[in-house]
Amino acid sequence: MDYTKNSISTLAIFSLLLAGFIYVSTLSPFPYKAFSSFKINQTNSSPGKNELEEALQKASMEDNTVIITVINKAYVEPYNGEYPSMFDLFLESFWEGEITRVLLEHLLVVAVDETAYERCKFRRLHCYRLVTGDVDFAGEKVYMSVEFINMMWWRTRFLMDVLKLGYNFIFTDTDVMWLRNPFLMLNKSNKLDLQMSTDWFNGNPFSNSNSINTGFYHVRSNSKTITLFQLWYAMRRNSKGMKEQDVLTKLIHEGVNKELGLRIKFLDNLHFSGFCRDNKDVKLVMTVHANCCRSIEAKVTDLKNVLMDWKRFKEGHVANGENSFKWSNHTSCTNSWHVLNSTLS
Repeated sequence: MDYTKNSISTLAIFSLLLAGFIYVSTLSPFPYKAFSSFKINQTNSSPGKNELEEALQKASMEDNTVIITVINKAYVEPYNGEYPSMFDLFLESFWEGEITRVLLEHLLVVAVDETAYERCKFRRLHCYRLVTGDVDFAGEKVYMSVEFINMMWWRTRFLMDVLKLGYNFIFTDTDVMWLRNPFLMLNKSNKLDLQMSTDWFNGNPFSNSNSINTGFYHVRSNSKTITLFQLWYAMRRNSKGMKEQDVLTKLIHEGVNKELGLRIKFLDNLHFSGFCRDNKDVKLVMTVHANCCRSIEAKVTDLKNVLMDWKRFKEGHVANGENSFKWSNHTSCTNSWHVLNSTLS
């Protein structure tokens, strides 16, 4: 398809969307009207923009791509005083992975509290302190709690700012173990705007019915992806009780990629694996995500097993030239869903 026609079509469609948001919001239960209010507030510049640009420049690859993760006190401090922390495990996976150590040079660690920021600087990584005003994101934010949902929206806004500054990125949660270099598997074509991990891959990498996971994805900075993030973030005000992943899922199911001319690829669990759906063939796995898990304590317990399994695989593979591999059961994460909220906070 001709790129010029695509661009003109995209701009025309988006203009119509903008004009119709206020009207549509009165008819639809989905909060399109939030986008207009967000545009009004957009005159306020994001705090620390100069510092952010400097941090991105230091961490970026030659093509303006960075790897971004977000941490808070709960991620960097050991749970109940027992090491390692979630952040420790995340960094260890880069050390133990194949062709992953060099990627730490391009990792930007975004800290939402001072404790996390100091830990990052102690590690001599690329660090950025995200100021969140009077909001306290230091403690553990239990899955789907109000605090958890708010933190996810702060993250989305920050990543939107990164795109506006012209940087492509891989966003990764700290509960993702980088066992191999994912850039070797991600499609390098400029025709793809977004490559998104999935909890459950349905076999079709371009099917909107895939169950997405925003804990790991690659996005290119362009007018289409910036518009997507603006629209996505604007939806937050009228999406009470929905985390940002749920809102993006709804947008995709309603055809936002077609409306904006976005090319989205959904990543196969064979390569980008997780606790929701293990890939038993470790020779194909690039990353392992502790998804389908509710608490930091459970994630840390089961991710320690993931790294031990990985080390065992590498040793057996090198020594014997063969491997009868099996992942350990994710028992703690399975049990985490049966624990009362009061014991997790």
